[in-house]
Amino acid sequence: MPAIEVSGLKKAYGSLQAVDSISFTIDKGEVFSLLGPNGAGKTTTIEILEGLRERDAGDVKVLGMDPWKQGGELHKKIGVIPQGFTFLPYITPKEAVNYYANLFDVKVDADQILRTVLLEDSKSSYFMKLSGGQKQKMGLALSLVNRPDFVFLDEPTTGLDPQARRAVWDVIRNLKKEGISVMLTTHYLEEAEELADRVAIMNKGKIITAGSPAQIIAEYGSGEKIRVRGDEDLAEFLRTQTGLQVAFVDGVVVVTLKAKGDTLAVLQAIGKSGMEWSDLTIRNDSLEDVFVRLIGSKLDEGQTAGAS
Repeated sequence: MPAIEVSGLKKAYGSLQAVDSISFTIDKGEVFSLLGPNGAGKTTTIEILEGLRERDAGDVKVLGMDPWKQGGELHKKIGVIPQGFTFLPYITPKEAVNYYANLFDVKVDADQILRTVLLEDSKSSYFMKLSGGQKQKMGLALSLVNRPDFVFLDEPTTGLDPQARRAVWDVIRNLKKEGISVMLTTHYLEEAEELADRVAIMNKGKIITAGSPAQIIAEYGSGEKIRVRGDEDLAEFLRTQTGLQVAFVDGVVVVTLKAKGDTLAVLQAIGKSGMEWSDLTIRNDSLEDVFVRLIGSKLDEGQTAGAS
């Protein structure tokens, strides 16, 4: 049985169809990322899954339970870290874990939980003294106190520096290794591509595509490209010599490859041109490239996944 099953889910606010007949599943032990711009319907969808909002229509099962009708039982089996997590200033991570354990009436090994989220070294520091990344890790620790089967992570790395962000990535990987299913919302497309087994891209209440990052890139990407810094004359020369699609944008020549042999042909043509060039790279589209192509804009910090 999947961890989450959604079929024909609908939710409207007056004339606004916030969620419009969407269907998807999340497997046990899977990291699933829901992506989309402001107003896409992500927050409404997640609140329905968490049992915080009643749906208008459709079937929803989270760990085999109806989140609205069986919310009390479900909340004992899920963990949630909200966007912008904060806590009492004069409490340590270890004290906070034990406090939550008392609330849930469960016995826990606080040290083990803090090891899982890579926070054991700071277990005796006040929350107010923790770095941004350490505070997020403490939120993750608290979401694990009730030994959840499923964890909802809403923007867990927002505002963190790259090093702290990657430390949280390691925590999420640890959750997956322990068989905990994760639903991740993020405005960092690189994060979703790195961590998620599958992603769904949502826009205007509908899921427009879903699959593994590699599958989505293969279906909607524009193929492998060579990028080299040069001028318009170099772009025209490569276009004439190779017969390939060549674009010139902001001082960069971009050549779209069709076959493996095209790489060698382009490199030979660059050498043959005798023109100045630098910074040559070869890469495929990223998930962000595909997102921009499908949605028409980037998903940045001004368009957080916490928006409805």
